[in-house]
Amino acid sequence: MAEIVSVMAMAHAPGVTGWLDSAPEEEKTKIIAGYEEMGRILRATKPDVLVGVANDHMLNLPLRDPPDFCVGTAANWNGPAEFFKSWLAQDGYEVAGRPDVAECLAQAGQSAGLKLDSRDDLLFDDNWSVPLLYLTPDYSIPLVPVHMNCINAPVPTPEESVRAGQVIAQSIKDDLPAGLRVAVFATGGLSHEPGGPKYFTLDEDFDRWFMALLEEGDLDKVCREATVERMNEAGGGGTTELLAWMVAMAVAGGTPARSVFYVGSEELRCGIGGSVWDSIH
Repeated sequence: MAEIVSVMAMAHAPGVTGWLDSAPEEEKTKIIAGYEEMGRILRATKPDVLVGVANDHMLNLPLRDPPDFCVGTAANWNGPAEFFKSWLAQDGYEVAGRPDVAECLAQAGQSAGLKLDSRDDLLFDDNWSVPLLYLTPDYSIPLVPVHMNCINAPVPTPEESVRAGQVIAQSIKDDLPAGLRVAVFATGGLSHEPGGPKYFTLDEDFDRWFMALLEEGDLDKVCREATVERMNEAGGGGTTELLAWMVAMAVAGGTPARSVFYVGSEELRCGIGGSVWDSIH
């Protein structure tokens, strides 16, 4: 029986690495401090493997009838994809995978009836490249990436996202080797609308409301109130990435989250923040 030692969720705004210097100095300081704190929290739990859930920006999943989730099974990963290197101001990195862990999670998801696929050739963009820089700066902790369809309709419902998190948690506890220390993190959001009419704005009221909702630790209420429609009102084509945060909340057992930081940055075109679940059931 493996142990879930950490659960967290955070934004992966590309501007955090790509054009952070364009943000006001106070915002820049708060953003860096927030991500660095998330990294300290994660590394203090000494995980053996990271299981990440992040949205796929239509880079890997098929446009027609995409799966809700795709588990990455490769032994090694390289990122970001060549096209994104200049945009993210990252030369490139390599991080090990854990095919054994990935296969267990994929089999558990398929057995549970999730709309799920697996691949060993996933391309990375800001979805992993931004958070990994802070969570594991030396890229020394193996990663199992789970790409989630949060953009291409129909996206998973909040209820389906919660179900996926419950399946992941159960598989970690039941199927993975005893003594293995697993950290689960989700990335995406907060409010933003890439390429749309609200591209240069964000909805700070929504962001703070959503993070406060997670602090209540009520999965049913989150599903009832943080609907896909409500997220799209805050920013179409981007804010639904917060479905991944619901996966993380379910992995933690629906316990209250703790908001670590939040910055609403118009220069970076995104609400930027992070939450952790200190109690995991």
